[in-house]
Amino acid sequence: MWLLLAFIAVPMIEIALFIQVGDIIGLWPTLFIVLFTAVLGTWLVRTQGRMAIGNLQRSFNELNDPTEPLAHGAMILIAGALLLTPGFFTDAVGFALLFPPFRVAVFRYLRSRVTVQSFSMGENRATYRREPRADVIDGEFSEVDPAKKPTHTPSGWTKH
Repeated sequence: MWLLLAFIAVPMIEIALFIQVGDIIGLWPTLFIVLFTAVLGTWLVRTQGRMAIGNLQRSFNELNDPTEPLAHGAMILIAGALLLTPGFFTDAVGFALLFPPFRVAVFRYLRSRVTVQSFSMGENRATYRREPRADVIDGEFSEVDPAKKPTHTPSGWTKH
């Protein structure tokens, strides 16, 4: 239900903002601002995306919990999609997601709403075993290549 409301509300908000801003500053400055925010957003997403990938790699190398770097990377990805979508409202939300303190606040809120049941990395992995089934027969096999037979008789040009 919330997703349906978002798909209806966001375009209506964008249209209203386009009309209001276009009425105040005119058509061409409005279009320039939309294009400029898309270019600026793309550049910011690339730079912050590189930092997020570096933080994720560092957490894997140090065997730390990668949840926060993954969440930051996902928020940067969402910010990029919002910034490439033409509109003032989506640009505002996209730029907010590129602001690290805002991402930290969103991550803390989301972390308070999610319960993690288990997490493991490295050698402390849990193993999963199934009970053997009665209708399965274990066995070993080895593949034997069939002997190759010539498919044609040799021509008179070669010797055997």
